[in-house]
Amino acid sequence: MRMFDRTEIISRIEGQVTERKAILAPGSSCGLVAKCAVLGGADMLVVYSTGLSRLMGLPTSRIGDSNARTLELAAEIRNVVCSVPVVGGIEAWDPLRLDLDALLDKFWAAGLSGVINYPTISTMGDNWRDRRGRVGLGFEREVELIALARKKNIFSLAYVASPQDAKAMASAGADCIVPHVGATRGGLVGHEEGQSLKEAIRRINEINAAARSIRSDVLSLCHGGAIAEPEDTIEVYRTTECVGFVGASSIERIPIERAVKTAAA
Repeated sequence: MRMFDRTEIISRIEGQVTERKAILAPGSSCGLVAKCAVLGGADMLVVYSTGLSRLMGLPTSRIGDSNARTLELAAEIRNVVCSVPVVGGIEAWDPLRLDLDALLDKFWAAGLSGVINYPTISTMGDNWRDRRGRVGLGFEREVELIALARKKNIFSLAYVASPQDAKAMASAGADCIVPHVGATRGGLVGHEEGQSLKEAIRRINEINAAARSIRSDVLSLCHGGAIAEPEDTIEVYRTTECVGFVGASSIERIPIERAVKTAAA
């Protein structure tokens, strides 16, 4: 099974940045989406357990045992994809898997060449964050996960929704910071209300600046909120230091909704 170590993935990204080509990391929760994303030019894939809810026709939701679901999805996706790295979403605050080192080993053994902290407490608000933190299963676990990945030379993406979290992840050694600016808008079950693209860009710039105040070499990819269409990413690239996009609903939900409706019409 073809695997990609951290150095190779970063080299690929830096090569594209030098050529002024944006990095695309689509969320892929089934073999068909993964295969088509790669054929369309994806540079890496991201596997989220929450993607199953999108494929069920539901709003993006956490369903069941997140880490177990992601590992199951990895087998289906790695069966049809070998030419690009596949990154797995890890729920670092899973109380059934307190040994993060062992969990990282399981993800690597499943064919996942990188990790991302998802589901992430960074997006969940202060009440949930405080409740989890009081029992030792808060955002600090996600920071620990990224630090362990760096120690094991495993590529990492880090979702962050605030400048403070961006600083923590940059300090932990995240290879790419991913400013998360909210649930994706649009489509059948998207969030119709939320911040404008202009406001999302302002937040992205704050998060990126915070991360770069810790490490000048950290890369940034964008995700979520009003960034739902290809033209939205163009504006983000023009006005921020982001070099790519991490997709989820924008890749494996909204385009499928449109295509099936058109085919059935």
